[in-house]
Amino acid sequence: MIDVRAMGALRREIGLPGATMMGLGSMVGTGVFVSIGIAAGVAGPAVLLAIALAAVVATCNALSSAQLAAAKPVSGGTYEYGYAYLTPWLGFSAGWMFLCAKSASAATAALGFAGYLMHAAGIEGFVVPGAVMAAAVLTAIVLAGIRASNRVNAVIVSVTVLSLTFFVLAGLFSLPTDWREHWTPFWQPTEQSNAGAVGDFLQATALMFVAFTGYARIATLGEEVHDPRHTIPKAIIATLIVSALLYISVGAVGIAAIGAERMAGAAQTEVAPLQVAAATFAAPGALAVITAGAVTAMLSVLLNLILGLSRMLLAMGRRGDMPGRLAFISPSGSPSAAIIVVGIAIGALTLLGDVKLTWSFSAFTVLIYYAITNLAALRLPREQRMYSPLFAWGGLASCLFLAFWVEWQVWLAGLGLIALGLVWHGVAARLRAPA
Repeated sequence: MIDVRAMGALRREIGLPGATMMGLGSMVGTGVFVSIGIAAGVAGPAVLLAIALAAVVATCNALSSAQLAAAKPVSGGTYEYGYAYLTPWLGFSAGWMFLCAKSASAATAALGFAGYLMHAAGIEGFVVPGAVMAAAVLTAIVLAGIRASNRVNAVIVSVTVLSLTFFVLAGLFSLPTDWREHWTPFWQPTEQSNAGAVGDFLQATALMFVAFTGYARIATLGEEVHDPRHTIPKAIIATLIVSALLYISVGAVGIAAIGAERMAGAAQTEVAPLQVAAATFAAPGALAVITAGAVTAMLSVLLNLILGLSRMLLAMGRRGDMPGRLAFISPSGSPSAAIIVVGIAIGALTLLGDVKLTWSFSAFTVLIYYAITNLAALRLPREQRMYSPLFAWGGLASCLFLAFWVEWQVWLAGLGLIALGLVWHGVAARLRAPA
């Protein structure tokens, strides 16, 4: 067994405001600037109801995450909870799914950043190279340490929230005369689908669920937060409330301005649906403000995902589920090797260049991850429970149900990755076993 004490400990340097900003930095980004357009292409205007349902499911999961993080405040999130309250193979599966899901989300964020930036500059064909460069620069920032990352994140989140507030207000005063036509038919999808209106709605809910999972970033900071039992639950709930209000407001204004079909097209081709909507606003400077907000938001998401992914690799390296070198902490207080590996993986995924593919894959894997989270919450001792087990049961059933409403090719690939991960887990266990 690897000697964790020899690797060093992370420092508790984050309070409630910092933890909330970390959550918002992970949540208010790709979900609002890109995925609303993607989901609108699946469910049409009914995407707003999908956002609301996804928020309800996320709340159940958030309460499970909060009480688990308070009971076991260590880096690793559900990976550690699975080991503590379930079985080693479920714990490993949670960590493996987190790595897969959040790496895909980070690649989507990098592509979104490059898409908004290149669209604003009028440059075509450089989205993927721009995304790779963004991943490299943010990896370097994270290598500088959590304190530097936290400061950068606070500035980025502030700019993002202000720009989205401006988008909503400017859009409300710039609605076209035919805006009501953009809401009919309400349930009709804008893409070819064989699943029917209900199936499309559930797929859109699964896609939008990913947009709410940034609060997991807070749970993975268990070793770096002051008074985690009180700070983590408060930060998670605050993050969810602010994000849900922003998503629904922005989605409603965007659809009213240009319609769900045009938002979907902008998300898939230019990776910039809100930019396309803002271009129709009468308010001066609207396009520039939204571009600035989108660029900073994507950078914030990318920053926070690199932080969260590296902490997961740190936890898995400590236990021996990943190479032990990934668990060592540099003098700056950062798991440098894990951060570098994460940066390389994200850069590789951006080469796919397809935001819907990366986001759909993230949806399936993160839903499986949270199913395990809720299962672990149900195993908490009574004295450690903070909320009714009904929330965990609701989250567990919802996650398993929604996971299989993404495209069948995506969930089939996800199941294959789970199997591949478990094979590796078995091999790693044999290598750790004494001769």
